[in-house]
Amino acid sequence: MLDNLKKYNLVLASASPRRKELLQRLGIDFKVRTLLGIDESYPDNLPAEKIAEYISKKKAEGYRTSLAADELIICADTIVCFEDKVLGKPKTTDEAKAMLRMLSGNQHYVYTGVTVFSATKEVSFTAESRVSFAKLTKEEIDYYVDNFVPLDKAGAYGIQDWIGIAAVEGIEGSYFNVVGLPMQRLYTALKKF
Repeated sequence: MLDNLKKYNLVLASASPRRKELLQRLGIDFKVRTLLGIDESYPDNLPAEKIAEYISKKKAEGYRTSLAADELIICADTIVCFEDKVLGKPKTTDEAKAMLRMLSGNQHYVYTGVTVFSATKEVSFTAESRVSFAKLTKEEIDYYVDNFVPLDKAGAYGIQDWIGIAAVEGIEGSYFNVVGLPMQRLYTALKKF
């Protein structure tokens, strides 16, 4: 599968262990390369469903100067959106708990923007999933934040963690998108490269 990629050295431009694990499941060889200091800001008037793709394109621009002629690079960004409020990665445990209180008993959207590019071609897309959370108690939120590491996750949660089992009532869209990399959409994009 994906024999068309054999002419490329595939690079995952992400420090996310979840994205790395998902890409490994495709059974293709790749390496991980990360750059520090990429600006992840976006215009205030940008609609929520366009933010993640906008940031993935900014990340791609950061890698262009180090792009080798035979490389194919994958950049991604994931955001959580609740009532038009973007929930990025919390900076403190208190902020994580506040985010989870917002999500508790409600629906929210997860958007992942992906940019795949080589020296001659670029493709970008956004995947959307709607996630329904059960009502969480203060004790459940405290347990999750105290025992798992939500500070490195958009919206202060990882669906693959305990909270995904205990709180997620349903998903419309891709589960893997909520994890951080919409694999079916990525696979389709890679097949066309």
